Amino acid sequence: MRIYTTYKVKIKHYNHIFKDTVKIYRDVVDYLINVCLENWDSISMYKGQNRLTYIEALIHSTKENPVPKYDFDVKFYKIPSYLRRGAINEAIGKVSSYKSNLANWQNNPVGKEPSYPKAGYVFPSMYRTVMYNQTDDYIAQVKVYIRNTWDWITISLRKSDMDYIYRRCKNRKQCAPTLQKRGKEWFLDFPFEEKVTLCDTVVYNQTVVAVDLGINTAATVSVMRSDGTILGRYFCKLPKETDHLTHSINRIKKAGQYGNYKTPRLWAKAKGINHDIAVKTANYIMDIAVLYNADVIVFEHLDKNGKVRGSKKQKLKMWRSQEVQSVVTNKAHRLGMRISHVCAWGTSKFAYDGSGRVLRGKDGGFSTYELCRFQNGKTYNCDLSASYNIGARYFIREILKSCSVTDRLGIEAKVPQCAKRSTCTFSTLISLNAELTPLAV
Repeated sequence: MRIYTTYKVKIKHYNHIFKDTVKIYRDVVDYLINVCLENWDSISMYKGQNRLTYIEALIHSTKENPVPKYDFDVKFYKIPSYLRRGAINEAIGKVSSYKSNLANWQNNPVGKEPSYPKAGYVFPSMYRTVMYNQTDDYIAQVKVYIRNTWDWITISLRKSDMDYIYRRCKNRKQCAPTLQKRGKEWFLDFPFEEKVTLCDTVVYNQTVVAVDLGINTAATVSVMRSDGTILGRYFCKLPKETDHLTHSINRIKKAGQYGNYKTPRLWAKAKGINHDIAVKTANYIMDIAVLYNADVIVFEHLDKNGKVRGSKKQKLKMWRSQEVQSVVTNKAHRLGMRISHVCAWGTSKFAYDGSGRVLRGKDGGFSTYELCRFQNGKTYNCDLSASYNIGARYFIREILKSCSVTDRLGIEAKVPQCAKRSTCTFSTLISLNAELTPLAV
């Protein structure tokens, strides 16, 4: 598996010198988008690198192609060849996406028709040797449009950014950097490629970290084996950070009482605290996964699309569950661990012991939503029960996938709960293992 990560490096002392370069690049992309739209029937017949070659023959004059169809070389004089090819690839991607979206909309005309493709806020890639040269540890040369021509300029790179790359990325393959603007400052974004091998352990020998992400409790983690053995139970609570976030949101509410005006500084502080909660939660999960040498980390598939209603809608909107999963995914893949998702429906609703639906919060006679009461009268932590069910659903799915059709039908006849994945619980995994024992013998 290949992993790509990007690190930004600030360019010192320059603010306006790159504007013309970016403007010309975007004009080139807009020009090439029109070329692709006019010739898409012919372009679509080619695949991969052949598309770039075909479009380049339409716009660029050479010894074998002295009179191209379009006057690109006259309009964009002396543009570097690699910058031209990068713009061609950018235009092909935008037109291809537009054509596929348009075809889908024509088959099912729901919503507005896809908009006409434009260059938008694209930035050029500074290909090495022709657009970018590293002359020293903290000094580089880039080719930009300056004084009505394309020429090299020397730039200084921020020392702390480059030191971080030298320390963290010395064993990774560096790709061509991209010129980017953030606010009023300019950066070079360096992408790095690395190859990792994900674990390929048999499901019966796997150690799984099942994670139930929550709002009040940031994460409830259970470490499980395929036979139902629970190796560890952990709760990630961040009361200090949660209080800071609540205080920041209350300040935003208070400011809104004095008039309808924007509060960017208050929102920036709240978002920063929320990001800190997500990072700390992800680090906590990864520490447990490394401690137990886990093979797979299992999350719920949380679909947060659609309008949120109710008194807790702001808490749900501020919940950074997707960011936590993204950070954990990047860290886990680098360590060779796999990431899996299971159906989230009913993981908290059903008791892990198979007794049915739970009574949670006030329905169960509790002052907190963290506790629940089972149908058999047992009191238990609801998030912990959900984490058991999450891990169990992963093992049930993988075990049934590894069985033959005949064995699977026989198992589903004896354990009918396995057939419907959205109602599986931890007790279903125990029953499944009981049926698998005679088959193994």
